[in-house]
Amino acid sequence: MIFDYNVIWENLPLYFNGLLVTLKLLAVSLVIGLAAAIPLAFMRVSKRILINFPAWLYTYVIRGTPGLVQLFLIYYGLAQFEVIRESWLWPWLSNATFCACLAFAINTSAYTAEIIAGSLKATPHGEIEAAQAMGMSRSLMYRRIVLPSALRRALPQYSNEVIMMLQTTSLASIVTLVDITGAARTVNSQFYLPFEAYVTAGVFYLALTFILVRLFKLAERHWLAYLAPRKH
Repeated sequence: MIFDYNVIWENLPLYFNGLLVTLKLLAVSLVIGLAAAIPLAFMRVSKRILINFPAWLYTYVIRGTPGLVQLFLIYYGLAQFEVIRESWLWPWLSNATFCACLAFAINTSAYTAEIIAGSLKATPHGEIEAAQAMGMSRSLMYRRIVLPSALRRALPQYSNEVIMMLQTTSLASIVTLVDITGAARTVNSQFYLPFEAYVTAGVFYLALTFILVRLFKLAERHWLAYLAPRKH
């Protein structure tokens, strides 16, 4: 078997353009997803059924359906409704990048909400008592004490979610976007080199994963230092 990596070398600009698309999809979906996940997490820990149930239903449905199905429903499914095609939303919903970011943001918001909700429930009671002793209002306590503490403890689990979202962005190639996987598909379709094309894509994903893991390790070392065992 002969491997031809000269073609890959010549098409590296295509892969690097795909890398930029992947990073854009990942960053936008994570920012929007995290912004949506925080209020959802507070709803999930609420003891009021009318507040808790909608958030539980949302996270249950989104986590219970494949990301590919969600992407297809948004990109292809909504187009069949005339009211959507004639609305002001159509210029956005007919854009592949917007639909991919929306689908990925919805997907990660559900998983992230459950991660943060778990951290909120695990908040040490001593932190709450200390905030109450200082006379903090409930909203101020959650904003300054409970939420920052929960977000710090959620870092290890959230890092896994970010890595999973990186892999999920590869689905964008199915809706015409040329991300890293899309670049590999393009090279394979033009030169019939599936092994070289997809191994190169895998190397890009591995490199990104390594960088993200290192960044989260540094963040954990900084923000979770107080949880580390003390040296005597």
